[in-house]
Amino acid sequence: MLKMRNRDRFLLCCLLVVTCLTVVGFAGESGKKEPVCEKKVATEGTPDETQITPTISQAREQARLLHDTLHSTLLIVHRKYYREDEKLPIPSSVLDDVFEDLQENRKIRFRWISVNAEAMNIDHEPKTEFEKRAAAVIADGKPEYEQVEKGIYRHVGRICLPSQCLKCHMPNRRSTATRFAGLIISLPVQETSRPKTK
Repeated sequence: MLKMRNRDRFLLCCLLVVTCLTVVGFAGESGKKEPVCEKKVATEGTPDETQITPTISQAREQARLLHDTLHSTLLIVHRKYYREDEKLPIPSSVLDDVFEDLQENRKIRFRWISVNAEAMNIDHEPKTEFEKRAAAVIADGKPEYEQVEKGIYRHVGRICLPSQCLKCHMPNRRSTATRFAGLIISLPVQETSRPKTK
């Protein structure tokens, strides 16, 4: 029964995050609210008129808000609800379901990357030049890295790996140095003549 309660709390917390993001909306949408459970009736290929393509500065703020919300959720849920001995999925893999939902509903893509700790999934290794550069920048101590290319704003924010994460990500560590992962958030933006990478 205790296992069920912890799992239910964890799922409820994830549901609350998704609900809050859906109800509140993003900063660039002028406080416009959407019905939470309304089914989309637009046909495939038809742009959703309720979504406005943000400017680069709006996209940056949206990405930072999403990053901060997801980072806090990840750390709190991991600390309060995850127990290794209960064989529950780790919080970062549960967030992948949230990412899927946001990608489908908001056209925002998410991807984890390893920075200075072992990746638990080979899909989380930095692959592109952008991802490798972002991992290097975050490993050097910067909190974020961004790029705009072909109408897509990409923001990589650092994700702190607390000690309970390092049991797996750094099983033989000999240092107390802080370790990080990265979360890439990609969303479409209005094209402008701005610097491509920052």
